Amino acid sequence: MLAFDASAIIYGWDNYPIAKFPKLWEWMEHQIGAVEFAIPDVAYDEVEHVAPDCHAWLEAAGISVIDSSDESLQFAQATKQLLGIVGDKYHPNGVGENDLLIIACARVNACHLVSNEGLQNDLPNIMAKYKIPAVCKHASVSVPCQDFLQLIKSTTATF
Repeated sequence: MLAFDASAIIYGWDNYPIAKFPKLWEWMEHQIGAVEFAIPDVAYDEVEHVAPDCHAWLEAAGISVIDSSDESLQFAQATKQLLGIVGDKYHPNGVGENDLLIIACARVNACHLVSNEGLQNDLPNIMAKYKIPAVCKHASVSVPCQDFLQLIKSTTATF
């Protein structure tokens, strides 16, 4: 199963409008119905605030929402410690609390993550500056991560 970060689904919604790419969104809806695509609860809430029309589409499509379980909260906390983030002192260039929960939900539910947060080819010396893809690649986290375009390219479907 794939879990979507808000950045990925909003990227897709904004850059592949449903009116221009209806087959893409039909495929997405099919994947949602087959429970191949899901979204962590905090990402779902972010989508509602940033792109209400996308959120309404996700809701109508019946997307599975992954709740933040005790296990995912514990994993998010462990990842926060790994990154050297103390209290609520998140680095403005790195992951935030919601990002850690999204990663943790993907990990705990054995999902691959789809995120459009920027790749960091040269990792910062300070781990608190890591973005979602870099955190996912860390050996202690180990969550497969791709962006929306990589998702489209990886499928055998044509649109």
